[in-house]
Amino acid sequence: MKTVKLHTPVEVPKGLFRIGYDNRVFMIGSCFTENMGIRMTNLDFNVLINPFGILYNPLSMADALCRCLDNKRIDDTVLVQHEGLWHSWLHHGSYSRRDKEECLMACNEDIAKANAFLTQCDSVIVTFGSAWLYRLVDDGMVVANCHKVPAGRFDKCLASVDEVVNAWIPIVERLVQAGKNVVFTISPVRHLAYGAHGNQLGKAVLLLAIERIVYAMEEKKNRVTYFPAYEIVMDELRDYRFYADDMMHPSPLAEQIVWQRFQEAFMSQETIIRSEEIERAKKSLAHRPIHN
Repeated sequence: MKTVKLHTPVEVPKGLFRIGYDNRVFMIGSCFTENMGIRMTNLDFNVLINPFGILYNPLSMADALCRCLDNKRIDDTVLVQHEGLWHSWLHHGSYSRRDKEECLMACNEDIAKANAFLTQCDSVIVTFGSAWLYRLVDDGMVVANCHKVPAGRFDKCLASVDEVVNAWIPIVERLVQAGKNVVFTISPVRHLAYGAHGNQLGKAVLLLAIERIVYAMEEKKNRVTYFPAYEIVMDELRDYRFYADDMMHPSPLAEQIVWQRFQEAFMSQETIIRSEEIERAKKSLAHRPIHN
């Protein structure tokens, strides 16, 4: 009797390097990065997550990572005041403050911390969210976040594959030369604000760009790789029960499945066992008996 298949498994190749408790991992990107990073932090991995806050487009991520590598501070030329807050065009809204100097201080303190962390980290994980860009009409600068500023101040456009590749190749070369491993992935979060077709166009640009980046680093393939989080959710899970109520973000179960596949690809069995022991111990400590 022929076996009935109810899903199409996505093959995840074993990574040629390992991530363990002796490693430092720098993570930058979309809210999916934040979710995976928090999971690793809770399991006591040495991780630094999003020193510019959640970022979605690959050009803003490239700028942020370069600033962290160079310890390049921001100044008030990239700040905007809107609705009583000072915002950085390069940062997520979590860095916004009522006082301009406090905003600058919050941003620059985390850039300095990221710079120190990057000098000693082993792996960099980059999660692209969408290739749609918002440029300021005044000077063409790509912003990381619009901060609810009126839409008339921006031009919306789709990044080209060449733009993404040209921005990232020098960064990846620099990281590899410094002895760091690089993992690219694409967030499975659906950006339906651009429409279903627009979301797919944005993801397609990212897929093509990462393919070219990884191919360009072929001789360093043991250092630069792609993890198919997007494909696991979209092609293997492919069911709305694996999405949150907004039908855009993966559900906790989907995140758990992707996390397990990531562990299988990049962690030794000893590391996985240790992480499970830590998780059980923390759950036990968090448990409060009903009756004393």
